[in-house]
Amino acid sequence: MNFQDFLQIVPHLSAVNLPGEAAHNVMVPQQRREITRKINFDEIKPRNAAVMMLFYPKESITHLVLIVRNSYKGVHSSQIAFPGGKYEKEDDNFMQTALRETFEEIGIHREKIEVLKAFTHLYIPPSNFMVYPFLGICRDEIAFYPDPKEVADIIELPLSSFLSDSIVINAQMTTSYAKSIEVPAFKIDGHIVWGATAMMLSELKIVLNSVLNKVNF
Repeated sequence: MNFQDFLQIVPHLSAVNLPGEAAHNVMVPQQRREITRKINFDEIKPRNAAVMMLFYPKESITHLVLIVRNSYKGVHSSQIAFPGGKYEKEDDNFMQTALRETFEEIGIHREKIEVLKAFTHLYIPPSNFMVYPFLGICRDEIAFYPDPKEVADIIELPLSSFLSDSIVINAQMTTSYAKSIEVPAFKIDGHIVWGATAMMLSELKIVLNSVLNKVNF
């Protein structure tokens, strides 16, 4: 989609009602639903984090940025994610966390990002994080400066590719709750995107499609 066309739907994106857990559940295996249903959040006291779902123009075409995390000794090693990270005491709120982490991880200054809307937060059991996603746009073309300590690669996903049904698959994965299980996922640039990132992508995709259908693009 041409970015100028995308900008025409921005006011609708800001105002839309979120589908929330129903959208997340599209990309959640039944086993995970059962696990999260039993969680007492007052007892486990999850840590907080925030991510930025950032759209921007590249050669006039609308793109969404994702990152490939570096390999490390941790549950999210080498996974596909949105730029973001954990809440710090100096952050005024979770939106500021998402903006700060986006700058730290991929080098986009907060002044360039227009935050449109908070999306539905979700819990990540393996790392005990509650993650708060935000939808943002950059109105001008941007250059990425990934932090080599955290980011192995940048994925620039065209909006048209994201909206295609062909990227939605089922994949056999090893998870924190099963050694081999079929999970709903997205296949993006040869990567299998599942878990929390897929759940956030699901809500984002449903919202975009609902708005695009409404304005007849």
